[in-house]
Amino acid sequence: MKYLALAVLLCALVSLSNAYCFPKAMKPGMTHCQDDVDQTWHAVGSRWRNSRCMDCSCSGCCSAYSTPTNFPDDCVSVFDSHACEYIVHKKDDPSVLCPIYGSVGK
Repeated sequence: MKYLALAVLLCALVSLSNAYCFPKAMKPGMTHCQDDVDQTWHAVGSRWRNSRCMDCSCSGCCSAYSTPTNFPDDCVSVFDSHACEYIVHKKDDPSVLCPIYGSVGK
């Protein structure tokens, strides 16, 4: 039983480590906060996506995309900053998409 509990704990920790997030301290009485990247102001309780593809609130931000880590060797991953996603395609033919077997984030 002890080993089962340890296995469950380790699985939970691995899934938490894949996300790229960071918290921000909120001061009591705040009504607005500023995005650290775009320097835009937002009301407490609102959510937004900044220019670095981070989904944010006044309490912190997390990456809005996952990063492919396992795909065929004849493929390449390219980040599309407008869509906030990685596209994995054949190195010699960008019109042919490749399967993604593993990724981290989001």
